[in-house]
Amino acid sequence: MSNEPALKPSESLRNVRYEIRGKLARRAQDLVRMGYEIISLNIGNPALFGFRTPETMRLAMIENFPESEGYVNQKGIFPAREAVVMQQQARGVVGVSAEDVFIGNGVSELIDLTLRALLNEGDEVLVPSPDYPLWTAAVNLNRGRAVHYPCRPENGFVPDVEELASLVTARTRAIVVINPNNPTGAVYPREVLEKIAALAERRGLVLLCDEIYDQITYDGAQFVPMATLAQDTICITMSGLSKVYRACGYRVGWAVVSGKMRIAQELLQAMELLASLRLCSNVPGQWAVQTALGGYQSIRELTAPGGRLYESRRVIVESAAANPALVLQAPKGAMYAFMGVDTERVPQFDDQQFALDLLEQKHVLVAPGVSFNVPYRNHFRITNLPDAATLRTVFQRVEELLGEYRDAPQRAPRARVVEAQDRFK
Repeated sequence: MSNEPALKPSESLRNVRYEIRGKLARRAQDLVRMGYEIISLNIGNPALFGFRTPETMRLAMIENFPESEGYVNQKGIFPAREAVVMQQQARGVVGVSAEDVFIGNGVSELIDLTLRALLNEGDEVLVPSPDYPLWTAAVNLNRGRAVHYPCRPENGFVPDVEELASLVTARTRAIVVINPNNPTGAVYPREVLEKIAALAERRGLVLLCDEIYDQITYDGAQFVPMATLAQDTICITMSGLSKVYRACGYRVGWAVVSGKMRIAQELLQAMELLASLRLCSNVPGQWAVQTALGGYQSIRELTAPGGRLYESRRVIVESAAANPALVLQAPKGAMYAFMGVDTERVPQFDDQQFALDLLEQKHVLVAPGVSFNVPYRNHFRITNLPDAATLRTVFQRVEELLGEYRDAPQRAPRARVVEAQDRFK
């Protein structure tokens, strides 16, 4: 046996987590290879559940494929950037040109690029809790410090702006706003967004707005673009093709810089430098942007009563209401539900242990709430992408497992989590 020391990874990864694709997901893959059928609700991947990208977008890519063989402008092809500008203008965003738009390999790349351009060692970024964990990870990777502002379940997962303001320090550089929210499905009211914008303007903070679910809302919930409210600071709006247009694999996102543009020039130059270093983003997918934004918006059918996303969400809401052990703030947008468990009815409930047991015993994969940087341990996230029948099966299995928990003698959940996870490291 070799005594050579193990090759250690970078210390910069010490505080970086992305449990949505972590140990539980790897264990699910093992079970699939063993022949089990796993219902995977941990990731919002529309293609996994039979959703297709609109045909017109596929045709736009095919027709322009001969133009996709070389590098393009580091910010992206002009038709794609111009289409994003036109969308922003139609929403009431003023003063934006194609030069203020960056096309990236999904919003994920643009989050990293923007934070790298913005942050110095020890700079703080206010990130919601719960959050989409890439935001916390990207802040840490880019030498910053993620400071989480609570979006509490009892407040419908909407932030208290006074509490948010109390966390601002001399090192704070930016506020992250995820609206419609992943993982909770909250859609922030206009008055809350106005207060966040005013706070950012008053304290000279950059607004980093993750609006990838901008057209996925339910029951009349109104999405308000932050860029329409923030005029006296820099606002960077991020969206893309992945969710609204069911094109995750195309890897096409965009970042739009707006607001107080006279102070934004050095940041724009830094972002362009970083965009240049990766030469350009995926070219074929960019040809679908103009068709997507300018064409028929089929997402409206999916989110209206009778539409698949709407009806799946309805099953989630009704199933949660029918189970006394479950607590749910009905999602108003996005494609997730952040489900709570009443720990008075299910004592010693632990989200990681529950997720592991649900996978091993019931063959359903969910994301435990702790994955989303929350201090409590009684939530889990599921997606409403499966059809209604599949979700009814999921909630039947959840009810069975929670019933087994209630009927079981006292357990030592944390020890079991460690022991079980060690089996599939």
